[in-house]
Amino acid sequence: MAKDKSPRRPRAETPKGFRDYFGADVTERKAMLDSIAEVYHRYGFDPLETSAVETVEALGKFLPDVDRPNEGVFGWQDEDGDWLALRYDLTAPLARVAAQFRNDLPSPYRRYAMGPVWRNEKPGPGRFRQFYQCDADTVGAASVAADAEICAMLSDALEVVGIPRGDYLVRVNNRKVLNGVMEVAGVLDPSDPSKFEAERGIVLRAIDKLDRLGEAGVRALLGAGRRDESGDVTKGAGLSDEQAEVVMGFMAAKRGTGAETVARLRDLVGGSVLGGEGVQELETIAELLDRQGYGPDRIEIDPSVVRGLGYYTGPVFEAELTFEILDEKGRKRQFGSVAGGGRYDDLVKRFTGQAVPATGVSIGVDRLLAALRAKGRAGQKSVGPVVVTVMDRDRMGDYMAMVGELRSAGIRAELYLGNPKNFGNQLKYADNRHSPVAVIQGTDEAGRGVVVLKDLVLGAKVAEEASLEEWKSRPAQVEVARADLVAAVKRMLDQ
Repeated sequence: MAKDKSPRRPRAETPKGFRDYFGADVTERKAMLDSIAEVYHRYGFDPLETSAVETVEALGKFLPDVDRPNEGVFGWQDEDGDWLALRYDLTAPLARVAAQFRNDLPSPYRRYAMGPVWRNEKPGPGRFRQFYQCDADTVGAASVAADAEICAMLSDALEVVGIPRGDYLVRVNNRKVLNGVMEVAGVLDPSDPSKFEAERGIVLRAIDKLDRLGEAGVRALLGAGRRDESGDVTKGAGLSDEQAEVVMGFMAAKRGTGAETVARLRDLVGGSVLGGEGVQELETIAELLDRQGYGPDRIEIDPSVVRGLGYYTGPVFEAELTFEILDEKGRKRQFGSVAGGGRYDDLVKRFTGQAVPATGVSIGVDRLLAALRAKGRAGQKSVGPVVVTVMDRDRMGDYMAMVGELRSAGIRAELYLGNPKNFGNQLKYADNRHSPVAVIQGTDEAGRGVVVLKDLVLGAKVAEEASLEEWKSRPAQVEVARADLVAAVKRMLDQ
């Protein structure tokens, strides 16, 4: 009789499109988010944490570039028949919260949220199914002063995490202006907004891809469609050459100053009432920002910004990093966008039936961390804990007491918990942990009431570059009284 096969062992691998974050990555992300949270807090925004799971009905049909409400999300049917899904952004949950707790929340309600979101999309290089977002929104403020405040806060957040002025630009536009241009182009009927809706969606996505596809690629998408290098065809909006020219003129409307750009936009929207409102809102935002000291070197009017999501109804903005990096082929290119947002006055209305104005911004956390690493502001080796080594198994209590004293003094410390038989392995472990100091006490040191402190940072430096005279003046290993352990470690850490 054949023997039963042993059960198949699970593969130790991360699911496709997901990744694991280890110590330094988590620490850097937390430090960056803490700095951003301080800016948001200073502006009067409160933190909010929502469930990672929402009903598919609450999420709505606002996922980018898809038509069905549950396309692109990780969803499942609950035992009571409701369809649930992992949140794909932090805005849809906010709309649900604003509606559910509208009688309890202040109005306007300023909130920020930070956490992971999930997209059931095809993964690729730099494209993951789980990633972090950092959002700030104001719900209940119809004034474009709220939009101006979001832009100013975004500018401050970038600078506080280490993106200096001159290396970024917050670009601002208004979807009302674009809608006015589409009205002039004949793809928007104010009396029937649902008419040409599909065509307008294609136009929005095409304009949003100007940086990647160039003018020719956008023109193709405005017309019959575009065939990429692999042969795949993307459906176009079907605009005539004359219609496409109106849209392309809008994208080229940027002038030397904000006032000149606004004047050109006013010409383009012609007699469109909605377009005229959008131009006036841009003028107001520019004036409010200027009064606060946010000039065009930090925030500027730029008609090429449209944002791809369909729920934006007014001002839209995007933070672009302007410094150059080298791509995987060694070519220079600008880093690009790390944040975006805008006004979405109709999102909460889905729940309440009443118009509730809202505006907000979302920062791509992983993108911003990558930018900080490119600027040398992150990615450095983190300092590990002080490691107390074990020379005598029978004296574990003494070693634990040392660790406890260090921790009580606010010093990050740990006891070596591996096999202490080979002392060299203990020091290798300390090096792998990027430990600054190793504490050593054998039987002889214990009898004399002393400990040995090994400066691992200096030790590595001595081995590489220090002269004999430097080594003698500041040895990498010192012996101190056991009672002076904490004070001596502090001195060594401060050097």
